Amino acid sequence: MTRRLLAQSRPRALLLTLLALLTAIPALGLVVTAGGDAEAHGTPMKPASRTFLCWQDGLTDTGEIKPVNPACGAAAQQSGTTPFYNWFSVLRSDGAGRTRGFVPDGQLCSGGNTNFTGFNAARDDWPLTHLTSGATIDFSYNAWAAHPGWFKVYITKDGFDPRSTLTWDDVEDQPFLTVDHPPLNGSPGTVEANYSWRGALPANKSGRHIIYMVWQRSDSQETFYSCSDVVFDGGNGEVTGVKDPGDGSGPDPTDPPDPTDPPQPGDCSATRKTTGSWGGGYQSEVTVKNTGTVPMLGWMVDWNLPAGHRIDSLWNGAMTAQGQAVMVHNAGHNGSLDPGESTTFGYVASGPAADPATALTCRLG
Repeated sequence: MTRRLLAQSRPRALLLTLLALLTAIPALGLVVTAGGDAEAHGTPMKPASRTFLCWQDGLTDTGEIKPVNPACGAAAQQSGTTPFYNWFSVLRSDGAGRTRGFVPDGQLCSGGNTNFTGFNAARDDWPLTHLTSGATIDFSYNAWAAHPGWFKVYITKDGFDPRSTLTWDDVEDQPFLTVDHPPLNGSPGTVEANYSWRGALPANKSGRHIIYMVWQRSDSQETFYSCSDVVFDGGNGEVTGVKDPGDGSGPDPTDPPDPTDPPQPGDCSATRKTTGSWGGGYQSEVTVKNTGTVPMLGWMVDWNLPAGHRIDSLWNGAMTAQGQAVMVHNAGHNGSLDPGESTTFGYVASGPAADPATALTCRLG
């Protein structure tokens, strides 16, 4: 398989975050604590997860998903292409940071989320990141939404065979890296936005492994899970297997760059209306609609309440708030929307007058 740097073949801004310089300062069991608030709702970008790399593998210039990599293609055949557009949503709303005994054996890469079952397949042809054992690297994790939390980074045991079903017995008992509220770079809701931190890879590793990341929110039970396929062969973060059919006719790294970003067909809208008001308070309803061309597995709505306003209760959604900034994530029963389909959530708020805002910010989540 021809090795290539992902940014050489698709040098768009969204791919630049996959590159990092590797040095040789081992520090196993490292705990990283960084200042500032962590904001996360995404997936690893360095080393990149299966869902992220398969999304890049399958995304065409027309916005359709047509996987080239054989493993990504098999995932699409089993689970459809919707998970590719929702590559940042491998989550369990009831996870509460749980791992062993909660996520079943054979379902680690999907976190037990049935939408992503196709990414659990035991194969040795998933897109692959090449690394150096014991090196210190710049980790990167896409920040699709704003939430505080912690990251735990595990690795498979020596002798791991990617062609065997991944079980918890294949994963080392303790994370080799724990990260406490890493800093955010960029604006959430974009591919470029990411958390970054430096940490050491385990020493004395060789051959194929899976780096398994668990992101636990501290403001809810929502927890994210991911598999990043890696090989310790002295590499410096090179990625192979993207846009590669596995027959030796992989992409040519000397191809000229494509100057345009690929279209993003996933989109949604949110509109708010006042359904009742009284002295010192009001009730509102928000309609969320899938305005894109592909199904969505979840949504998030953001807005700022006027000064002096406060949400007292909310239904058909899960809310987090910092000051006047509000984010509402879908409930378990109303996140999946086909193109053109809509759902609603409502809330009761305290305030001197009804909120005049009508159009709110919506994005896939």
